[in-house]
Amino acid sequence: MSSGSGPTLSAEQAAVFDAIENTREHVFVTGRAGTGKSTLLNHLSWNTSKQVVICAPTGVAALNVGGQTIHSLFRLPIGVIADHTIQQNAELRKLLNTIDTLVIDEVSMVNADLLDAIDRSLRQARGRKNEAFGGVQVVLFGDPYQLAPVPGDGDERAYFTDHYRSMWFFDAHVWEEAPLRIFELAFIHRQNDADFKEMLNAVRHGRVTAEIAGALNAAGARPVPTDGNVITLATRNDTVTRINKVQLDRLPGTIKTAKAEVSGEFGGRAFPADDALELKTGAQVMFLRNDADQRWVNGSVGVVTKIRDTVFVEIDGEEVEVQPAVWEKFQYSYSPLSKELKKDIVGEFQQFPLRLAWAVTIHKSQGKTYDRAVVDLGSRVFSAGQTYVALSRITSLEGLYLSRPLRPSDIIVDLDVRRFMSQATRVPAIQAGAAVG
Repeated sequence: MSSGSGPTLSAEQAAVFDAIENTREHVFVTGRAGTGKSTLLNHLSWNTSKQVVICAPTGVAALNVGGQTIHSLFRLPIGVIADHTIQQNAELRKLLNTIDTLVIDEVSMVNADLLDAIDRSLRQARGRKNEAFGGVQVVLFGDPYQLAPVPGDGDERAYFTDHYRSMWFFDAHVWEEAPLRIFELAFIHRQNDADFKEMLNAVRHGRVTAEIAGALNAAGARPVPTDGNVITLATRNDTVTRINKVQLDRLPGTIKTAKAEVSGEFGGRAFPADDALELKTGAQVMFLRNDADQRWVNGSVGVVTKIRDTVFVEIDGEEVEVQPAVWEKFQYSYSPLSKELKKDIVGEFQQFPLRLAWAVTIHKSQGKTYDRAVVDLGSRVFSAGQTYVALSRITSLEGLYLSRPLRPSDIIVDLDVRRFMSQATRVPAIQAGAAVG
């Protein structure tokens, strides 16, 4: 694998990389929003000497990390797998036998049954029935305080109630025989203000005092600036669609539509950007991926200045020309010639890496960073961690605007997450990292 690519790792990130690279231990890399989990995962994929396969629970999450969805990688059926027979052909068995390390990103969205099915698949394919994950090292990335597994229908929920302590990945039965070493990244790269970091931590853990709530509400009560570049983070899709449509319609001129070019095996609805992107000059947009020349990052907000064959966008007072970007869909396979893993491009999606951004859902803001945002929690917060995700996107308290004051009912922490994170033995990565440059 090539080395030296991507940003330099911090001491704690380097320590975790070292633990993954130089041991066979199963590792869970977690940490608050903005601690650089994605940076570390990217570094691992480029710099490891192991045969690593990267997967994720959803199509978009897999695209973002240059991996494959769990279901397509393991050829698993959708829904509860329980003790049903897992079908594997010779090709899949060869592929699964080649893996040294399996990386699962956004693991908080993976339920316990699916994780146990991954364990069973690997044992079966590798003929190592008595060894957890068939002897493969498993590395998990994610933050249970931010994203939860999606509950299925009534029958599925009943199955989990009968067979598992909870739906969460950490309650999968495989952990009864496989120790999981947890590294918690502590250094926050997104926010610099110590007070704001403490407030966010209180929201994360559901320990918001009247004083903290008062400080957040006082900061968020200021009028929203009218000079643009303020994005609204909302709980509901329909709110986002309405805000973006109203604002686009207000602008003079005609709508220009850019149609995505889709090729290969890129079916389904899991597109990383709009299939038909509607823009006008003056539209507020958000970038959907990092620029190779570092003129913008995933989440940068700007304003469209002109539309030609390419789109010109002003960010921070500078006009940049935006070309269409290509997202590649990958599939792993086994190469009989080299007896190694191959990673093939099986589909491509080409579109301008832009989305209308007067508003975005809190879910879609995951992983993004904004200098200023309006947090619109609507009539109520729907899921645990939603308020934390929204607030932690913002770099400072000065950039926070609230559409209504925070209420105690907005701060929801999942009790199973609290149990797991309080009981788990965690290794503060910085201790291990003290010796690493």
